[in-house]
Amino acid sequence: MGILLGTFVIIWAGVTAAFGLYLQARCARYLDRGSASFSAVSKITYPNAAVVFDAAIALKCFGVGISYLIIIGDLMPGVVRGFNERAGDIDFLVDRHFWITAFMLIVIPLSFLRRLDSLKYTSVIALISIGYLVILVLAHFINGDTMQDRGRIRVVGWGGIIPTLSSFPVIVFAYTCHQNMFAILNEINNNSHFRTTSVVVASNGSACSIYILVAITGYLSFGNNVADNIVGMCKSEASSACSAPKSNLRTTGADAPSIASTIGKTAIVILVMFSYPLQVHPCRASVDAVLKWRPTRLTQSTSPNSSPTRAIPLLNSNQAASSGGSEYMGETKFAAITTIIIILSYIVAMTVTSLSTVLAYVGSTGSTAISFILPGLFYYKISAPDSPHHQRLMKEDDSECGEGDGEDEGLLGGSGFKSSDWRRKILRKLSLALAFYGLAVMIACLITNTFFIVSH
Repeated sequence: MGILLGTFVIIWAGVTAAFGLYLQARCARYLDRGSASFSAVSKITYPNAAVVFDAAIALKCFGVGISYLIIIGDLMPGVVRGFNERAGDIDFLVDRHFWITAFMLIVIPLSFLRRLDSLKYTSVIALISIGYLVILVLAHFINGDTMQDRGRIRVVGWGGIIPTLSSFPVIVFAYTCHQNMFAILNEINNNSHFRTTSVVVASNGSACSIYILVAITGYLSFGNNVADNIVGMCKSEASSACSAPKSNLRTTGADAPSIASTIGKTAIVILVMFSYPLQVHPCRASVDAVLKWRPTRLTQSTSPNSSPTRAIPLLNSNQAASSGGSEYMGETKFAAITTIIIILSYIVAMTVTSLSTVLAYVGSTGSTAISFILPGLFYYKISAPDSPHHQRLMKEDDSECGEGDGEDEGLLGGSGFKSSDWRRKILRKLSLALAFYGLAVMIACLITNTFFIVSH
């Protein structure tokens, strides 16, 4: 893409992803505290399509979880060889099936945790792993030990439409975390508008900054010779140089990896290992929602009496605290669904060495739907002026505002309400635009994936 266009795309992808998260936070206001989920929002917007949405989310999260296990199986043999060259003499240490099984013993207990908050310590370890990878890329850039193998640098120019389209989905989906947004809104102590917006801005802003930092420094280090996995380009510890690009992170005996790159691969393994439970959590909730789904009559979904009230919570405090979801899942059902997800993902990861083609299409459809299409459509439908849910929410907000000084309301209230209505109209138009943008991204990704599959 070049530095200028690449930086713009990274920022644009971060802004659009953040807007999708913001719309999810806005949609959660129409639901009871602690009950937000894709399924709950679907029931009051598109009730008969809820099963399709939840099935897509479950399939997407399930596929990503499998890819994490495959990455572990592919990287660990190279990691043990990097730490000890004689490790290859021991068959099971370089067997991908052994490492997938071994790491499953670690992620299984984590996958049975009900709350995302319970994974905060493992998430900190994953963040440390990301920090090391960033430092590794920066170290090579500062040392300047890659200049001999550096390719051409494009600052303003780009490499053409095909390379740009191939890189665009990677950048867009790098911000995908929307499957866990509702769970975060359920568990956060302060779910005020300012607090949730601050979380969205801080998380996406920090991710965007890291992406730009690594992208620019990595590109300036290797130029157009940069590979998909920059950590795999580190070759020899003695020369502190970097190799020509590799298509993946695997190394051969002739290319002895440096300790720094081996630790980098270990960091990637740790990162995906602790990310696996973060995919099981929304997958389990979506599977549960699919099993609970029943066709809904139109008269039931549009009745004003069916609108949920935020004053009376759907869950009691114990259930909301333990489930972190819209409806409490019994212990037996929780354990059964989690076990099935783990077993199936383990079987697929053990029998399949690559899911790149399948995941390319699942990501093109599932990720775009979760990040852009559903948040946009949900908010556009639920915030319609004639929506009973929106009218009830406005009445509650008006009653809260009415508790203030009457004179202040007379002086400022009218203009304040007009300003608020104007912002809502703009927000509704932008939410619909986000949904169409997501549809365009989906089509572009599907066309790109098909083109590369046919050409190869």
